[in-house]
Amino acid sequence: MIQWQWREFAQLSGADVYAILALRSEIFVVEQKCIYLDIDGIDLQAWHLLGWQEIDGKRCLVAYLRVLPQGLKFAEMSLGRVVSSSVVRGTGVGRELLSQSLTHIAEKFHAQAIRISAQLYLQQFYEGFGFHVCSSAYDEDGIAHIEMLRPGLSSFP
Repeated sequence: MIQWQWREFAQLSGADVYAILALRSEIFVVEQKCIYLDIDGIDLQAWHLLGWQEIDGKRCLVAYLRVLPQGLKFAEMSLGRVVSSSVVRGTGVGRELLSQSLTHIAEKFHAQAIRISAQLYLQQFYEGFGFHVCSSAYDEDGIAHIEMLRPGLSSFP
């Protein structure tokens, strides 16, 4: 069972930040073999959704994303650094992570439009949450990406 935690950056503990950076590094840098500067200054202005699970008696971060305010990366709000640990992949945690984030945005930010830079192979996944492709494919850190937009809605599929 996942325990979800919403935090602004200032509310994160040092251990939380360490867990976030470790998970992002494990997946994006090591697993996906992308050499890029993960610490980009944007975390300071973002909301963070952390999904914790107890594994072998230890509290582990298994899912994470950040929500960026309008105007920071795109004119619209944005989701970024969407990641789930290999330990929970295929269990529906990724869908739960997106559902949690969209519900939070609808409640806290009045269901504003959301634009993302998605890895191309995840297009169908995001389409299942109401996102639509709005750009040609482009290379970002050696991985094909597309921009996708989800109009401001009060609910989602």
